[in-house]
Amino acid sequence: MLIEFRWVRGEYDRLPALAAELVSRRVSVLVAVGGDPSALAAKAATATIPIVFGSSDPVKSGLVASLNRPGGDVTVFNFMTPGVEPKRLGLLHELFPNTALFGALLNLEYPTAAEQTLELAEAARKVGRPVVFLNASTDAELDAAFASLVQQRAGGLVITSNPFIAGHVDQIVALAARYAMPTIYPLREFAMAGGLMSYGLSITEAYRQVGFYAARILNGVKPVDLPVMQSSKFELIINLKTANALGLTISNQMQLLADEVIE
Repeated sequence: MLIEFRWVRGEYDRLPALAAELVSRRVSVLVAVGGDPSALAAKAATATIPIVFGSSDPVKSGLVASLNRPGGDVTVFNFMTPGVEPKRLGLLHELFPNTALFGALLNLEYPTAAEQTLELAEAARKVGRPVVFLNASTDAELDAAFASLVQQRAGGLVITSNPFIAGHVDQIVALAARYAMPTIYPLREFAMAGGLMSYGLSITEAYRQVGFYAARILNGVKPVDLPVMQSSKFELIINLKTANALGLTISNQMQLLADEVIE
């Protein structure tokens, strides 16, 4: 079996051309990961090749007719990320209840950025703390965002979910360490790389399920007979080594809530 990969590294305008290129290769199934932009490009490129993709809200984005019966030659893994960003802010506030200002890093080029902003603004209102929003869709903007947070004396940072940020794990963790910025991340990979803590979907488990569905289609199952898969495994990872380096104390209660504590 031959698997062909194409990467856009956050350059979403390249997606239609790369999807068309894969279709021209007469692949047996298309797997589109990285969110709705990849899925929409794949769906626009073919009406005959089965597609498996990941999405945070596949019905709202128009990718499927319904969760139970996606319709056509597509099926989907629902990443179900709405509501996760406020949970991250809540965990950060629990760790730093006296912090006067939090930061949130988003990629405004990503389609869900507006929804993430609204969710975090509402969560900030509930905890009674303001949040400053910073955009980063390039390496230079990442550096500028952290410098701005320090200038504004933010006491903690929420990193939102999007493919650009997920592709810059080492750079973002290094920036948080350089500026001594307590940060909560969307994926365990950040905490494993030295980030303070992460809360979010187990991306490894999610992609394993996407691969499982792709295999079923290759074995003859029609996508129309496969319901949308729902993500259910979310995990909290705490890196105590990083906490110690920042001079922070993580309560025993929070450690007990964690799925994994790195010591």
